[in-house]
Amino acid sequence: VLSSLPLQMMLYFNVYYFPVWCLAEGMMLQLKYHLLPRHYQFLLVAAFLILSLAEGSRLYLGYVGNLQEK
Repeated sequence: VLSSLPLQMMLYFNVYYFPVWCLAEGMMLQLKYHLLPRHYQFLLVAAFLILSLAEGSRLYLGYVGNLQEK
């Protein structure tokens, strides 16, 4: 078996910490949203969505790839 146990453990814990990060980041974004100019509002929301989607995809692909030894 070529799957990596340390990588699998890090991915496992990251899967549980990612929603906590998402919630905290979303709350901070909501708190400061109305204080920012329109272009910063757009950039922050876009960055939050892109980072959330990229992190979710990275976790899924890492989890599946490590278990299937790819």
